[in-house]
Amino acid sequence: MTSSSDQKKSSWKFPKDFWIANVMELCERAAYYSFFIVLTLYLTNIVGFTDKETGIIAGIFYAGIFFLTPFMGAAADKIGFRNGMLVTFTLLTIGYFFLAVLHTKLIVILFLLIVMLGAAFIKPLLTGTVAKLTNEDNRARGYSLFYWVVNVGSFSGKTFVPYIRQGMGLENVYFFSASMAFLALIFAFLFYNPKGFVTEKKTFKQVYDTLFKVLKTPKLLFLILIVSGFWITQGQLYASMPKYVIRLLGESAKPEWLANVNPLVVVLSVVIITQLMRGKKAVNSILVGMILMPFSAFAMSLSVPLQNSVGNSISIFGLFETHPLTLMMIIGIGIQGLAECFISPRYLEYFSLQAPKGQEGIYLGFSHLYNFVSSLAGFIMSGFLLDAYCPDPKTLPIGLTEVQRASYYSSAHYLWYYFIAIGCCAIVALMVFKYVTEKQKN
Repeated sequence: MTSSSDQKKSSWKFPKDFWIANVMELCERAAYYSFFIVLTLYLTNIVGFTDKETGIIAGIFYAGIFFLTPFMGAAADKIGFRNGMLVTFTLLTIGYFFLAVLHTKLIVILFLLIVMLGAAFIKPLLTGTVAKLTNEDNRARGYSLFYWVVNVGSFSGKTFVPYIRQGMGLENVYFFSASMAFLALIFAFLFYNPKGFVTEKKTFKQVYDTLFKVLKTPKLLFLILIVSGFWITQGQLYASMPKYVIRLLGESAKPEWLANVNPLVVVLSVVIITQLMRGKKAVNSILVGMILMPFSAFAMSLSVPLQNSVGNSISIFGLFETHPLTLMMIIGIGIQGLAECFISPRYLEYFSLQAPKGQEGIYLGFSHLYNFVSSLAGFIMSGFLLDAYCPDPKTLPIGLTEVQRASYYSSAHYLWYYFIAIGCCAIVALMVFKYVTEKQKN
């Protein structure tokens, strides 16, 4: 008889390709988050798009990734996982490299599309590899390890970015992203060769039909729109925050490090919070996260008023001093991380419960449509709000004194009020949704 300790030990054993997939994911996430945290800065400062144009382009780019992912999954099943890995990392390497080299507007849009295709392609390939190389005994551990690698890649990539951006130039960040994607391509070519993957091949028409089934299911459509309210604010970590911090604190600021507060809080808290909420209904856990989100935007909105009140430095328990804006960004982003811990682990569970009986798996393929909605709305809003309240310094009149220049940013924190309002509307909408769906069951 096999002892329980032997079972536990064996459940941590994974095939070689599982570990290769995790190494590739580590490289890919480091490349992607390094690229994405400075994307709006790159489009405005290097390429020359306005804040409004940048919001539209970045919103379409990010939304496109999540819209295309299910279709790319169908393509991966047709050409095979190994070929898919080679294609996607080739696309990403080419895309990142030429974004670092060429800065003409139309050329940049072309290579953003190439990166978008690669980023959409990689998601079903890597998560599919984990699914196919784990079993009932070790699947939970396999995914927890994979999720940990995702956050390590995100954290490490953004940690290096300020040194490259400030020391070598912003566009050179994309050389780093290209090198990480190329490293993943080498691993895919030399070591990744899974055998015997049995896939349920779907046609593009089947994926397309499923999309319309989801959109014609009122419960699912309303849930997607409501949860989008949370992710519109969370997305400002990449849409508004980098420009907001640099324009108010100067080029020496490191918004990339502030963004790392989010994955740090998630890694430290998600297991604890999931454990605390395991006996609660999924919708109640989501509601807690939704309630937290307006407080995140509110904390960020206090950055300018606090600076006006205490000056450019505030003491933290007498241990060290920091800028008030930095403090409020850390608090606001930390609250975002906590809110994400309440929402993300339970959203898929709740989404599947709202899907028609027996079709949960198919419908979950489009569960991330909230990212499509929130990206379009959030990034486009960000462009217009930055232009109105925290404008690009290059658009200001020449010859301004420091006092005159500061007057243009005195209301910069107003942009966060819009996200407080969106968060509050999402809370009310989720409460109504919860009441209506629970009443229908009774």
